[in-house]
Amino acid sequence: MDQSEQSDLDRFDRAILRVLAGDGRISVTELAREIGLSKSPTQARLRRLERDGVITGYRALFDPIRLGLDHVSFVEVRLHDTREAALAEFNAAVSKIPEIEQVHLIAGNFDYLMKIRTQSMSDYRRVLAEHISTLPHLANTSTYVAMQAVKENALSDVI
Repeated sequence: MDQSEQSDLDRFDRAILRVLAGDGRISVTELAREIGLSKSPTQARLRRLERDGVITGYRALFDPIRLGLDHVSFVEVRLHDTREAALAEFNAAVSKIPEIEQVHLIAGNFDYLMKIRTQSMSDYRRVLAEHISTLPHLANTSTYVAMQAVKENALSDVI
């Protein structure tokens, strides 16, 4: 979405997004009440936001700590080849590793930053040895272990 498409979102669209970010299971009737419109225009706006790709889907959020996934590592990745074909190959490979929660191409002293969530340090070491170290075009990695999540925003906080 470019800047001109972003400006097409009015206060009601943004209100819909804020409410849905907090409760994706809210009924259209309740959503309409929350944003101050009647049901029909709210439903039309919701369909448009979905059709235009602003809303890309709905999903359940899980507490990773309750699932035993409280070990978080951030990994700087440097590649020995950063041509487009190499980046595409790397991107495809990381998308297949379920423990990798996020991957960002970075403009800086390294090429990618990955967030990896596992059950323990030994589990992370297994993922590193079996999966991350075998990624295509990998030159080296540096791992930083998170001790505590101080702030993790939901998108609703910035809409």
